Amino acid sequence: MIEILAPAGDKQCALAAINAGADAIYLGLTAFSARSSAGNFNREEFAEISSLARLFGVKIYVAMNTIVKQNELEDFVKTAIDVHNSGADAIILQDIYLGAYLKKCYPQMVLHLSTQAGVCNGYGARLAKDCGFSRVIAARETKLEDIAEISQIIETEAFVQGALCTCFSGQCYLSSFAGGNSGNRGKCKQPCRKKYSIDRAGYEESRYAISLSDLSVGEDISKLINAGVTSFKIEGRMRRPEYVSAAVKYYKKLLGKEDASSDLSALRRTYNRGNYTRGLAFGQGKNFISAAVQGHIGEYCGVVSVVGGKYFCESLQKCGVGDGFKILREGSEVGGAAFAGEAKGGFYLSCSAKLKNGDKVFITTDASLNKELLGFVRLYNVKISARAEVGKSFEVILNGKKYSSDFTVCRAQNAPITESDITRCFAKTDAYKFAVGFGEIYLDGDAFIRMSDLNRFRREVYLDFYNDLTACKNARIEKTLPLPKESAESGIRKTAVIARDLRGLSADVGILKPDDYYGDFYGLCSGFEGEKFLYLPPYLSGEEIGRLKPAISRFDGIYCGGNYSVYLAAELNKKLFAGTGFNLSNSVALSFLKADYFAISKELTLREADSLINGKSFYLAGGGIQVMDLIYCPFSETCSTCDKRDFYMLEDEEGRKFPLRRYAVGACRFELFNCRKLAGEIPACGRLYDLTCESSPKEAMAISDDIEKLKNYYGDYTKGHGKNPVL
Repeated sequence: MIEILAPAGDKQCALAAINAGADAIYLGLTAFSARSSAGNFNREEFAEISSLARLFGVKIYVAMNTIVKQNELEDFVKTAIDVHNSGADAIILQDIYLGAYLKKCYPQMVLHLSTQAGVCNGYGARLAKDCGFSRVIAARETKLEDIAEISQIIETEAFVQGALCTCFSGQCYLSSFAGGNSGNRGKCKQPCRKKYSIDRAGYEESRYAISLSDLSVGEDISKLINAGVTSFKIEGRMRRPEYVSAAVKYYKKLLGKEDASSDLSALRRTYNRGNYTRGLAFGQGKNFISAAVQGHIGEYCGVVSVVGGKYFCESLQKCGVGDGFKILREGSEVGGAAFAGEAKGGFYLSCSAKLKNGDKVFITTDASLNKELLGFVRLYNVKISARAEVGKSFEVILNGKKYSSDFTVCRAQNAPITESDITRCFAKTDAYKFAVGFGEIYLDGDAFIRMSDLNRFRREVYLDFYNDLTACKNARIEKTLPLPKESAESGIRKTAVIARDLRGLSADVGILKPDDYYGDFYGLCSGFEGEKFLYLPPYLSGEEIGRLKPAISRFDGIYCGGNYSVYLAAELNKKLFAGTGFNLSNSVALSFLKADYFAISKELTLREADSLINGKSFYLAGGGIQVMDLIYCPFSETCSTCDKRDFYMLEDEEGRKFPLRRYAVGACRFELFNCRKLAGEIPACGRLYDLTCESSPKEAMAISDDIEKLKNYYGDYTKGHGKNPVL
């Protein structure tokens, strides 16, 4: 069954989604939600919305999709059980191995794997299914052919509308290392939406260089249906109720094969960043990056004429009090404006900025539209018939369910009860979202019921009927099982190094990171005496994996931050080094992970990492800190004029410079590194050094064990999260 899945950042958004006809909603609680800045739900609000959703057959999915630290495990498991027992239709998780534990212990739970887990090919889908997940939410970057393969393996959910993350799902650490607020912990401060310059001709001007336009798949939803997708997700737990309503209505129209042009117009007015992109499933496209305008751009409605010192907008659009506008000049934002009065052929604007003839006007707040979008209230149809016979209990039947009163119908002494008395009484639905209609009302000619008894009976009937309709159907979990014991093993003291060239380096494990994955790069391992691993990006399509298998066969193993690598390594009978992108942060996950080596999450402090230390563990101790994987070209695929350097510099408005590395997997991709290199404390386990950005990796590796020398070598360095916990 195909469903439209809507965001519910708070109670009002949940109501908007339900009233607009959403088939399902997703929401977060006040803990463990990857959108902690949304309103979210406490237990009472969740219970209220859950009941209303069940009344209309709307499913509820609860997002508990943050990484979970060791000291949070008990609370996390108890919260998951409480959510299940409260009637959630599914729980959305990021930690695939924590999900495997929950499913093993509590098979009643239905689990969906978050887009933060980065499922982008068939290998990741098979792992998710074997870990007990019922559905995967495909990474936004997933190609259409891979979506089709995933959908053959497991039920698939795909984004169709809303904000796009700059970084590949689950691999963004820019907010974490640049500001101490982790996106993987629900605290993202969206540094990708800030202005940056890049040291390439034509890109030196500060602009929103890595801020992506909003996704709007639109009519291409039919291609996703043909690929086997069953759930179509609207992003936006941080957005307003009118946006939720407009988006649901738009996609309901498209699925119903109705004309949705007016609904698209409404959607543009409620939220539209960058005039929309179809997304990477359908190619990058010209609107992929919204470099000139940040935030809501609205819908174009006319141009400015300066008439007698006033700003007039010639427009066929009827506007009114309360409407708001954004003014653009040559593609860049000038400022906001407000409706200032009607005029023949258009309307006047008030604006604090000085406007010019030809400035373009976009409507961003349409007051009458917003009122219309939120004006409809969804009601549950109830058909009532009744029977009143003297000497018997009064009976009513609601949608086939019979209720009998605890009082007896009397013989009238004066005026008998009438049909209108009964219909008038049961037309009062109190707080219940019922639309009441009446069937047969049978009355003895002289039957009498006191109105106080009839009203009390109505309240009892409606309460029971509502509770029956909205009762939680989940098989209850009665007890919490003990968590796995923490590892008591000691750590290893091996060293592992990530470098673009392993020649001349000395380490126990060498991880080669090629500049061109389709080239002949094995020679870059020449003379390296340790184990040789090939670095695989966290995102690879199925076709790309197929092309890389011959190269992988020459190495001892693969290093990867993507979950798909677990089954890929097993298939190729190669060792697996689970990289930092696995976001391993608790011992429960380790008890299910099958890897020869693993990197502890780089967002854990050394103290938090203690519970994960064993004979396979490594901790990022020095070098560059990769903070983003970009599965797109920030230069808008201007290949014919590109200088194709290995490194660029992304500079923010504070003067901080972030290395931007270009590499190729057929097409170009990019990695972003933190503005400061890492010189951390020596961990009590294996040490991982990332020398991707080093001009002289041999020199850096030679002093890697001497923290003071490393600090002096880097100059402007950071200690990372070794001592300071991330939020």
